[in-house]
Amino acid sequence: MSKITTRMKRHVRHVLKDENPTIWVGKEGLTPPLAAEIEKQLQRNKMVKVKILPAALQGEVTAQAIGVNAAEQTNSALVEVRGHVFILFRKRKAEEESSQP
Repeated sequence: MSKITTRMKRHVRHVLKDENPTIWVGKEGLTPPLAAEIEKQLQRNKMVKVKILPAALQGEVTAQAIGVNAAEQTNSALVEVRGHVFILFRKRKAEEESSQP
């Protein structure tokens, strides 16, 4: 997972506060095609809002666990988990490469 500052978390939450989720996690959970779609949206928009449907939260699975798993698979930062919705953020690849010496 990538690191994110508190100030950046606040900014991302502010930008996405009125937006609807663009990805829904269904009863199969976080599948590889779903992770690929999250990856594609992160490359395009740097941030993505994901809603977890109640059918995905069976047994010991929590929204926090799904959010952490999604962040690890996409190498992004988990900004916030609120209810059944979580937000992921990642700098664009070009920005990361140009900032490294």
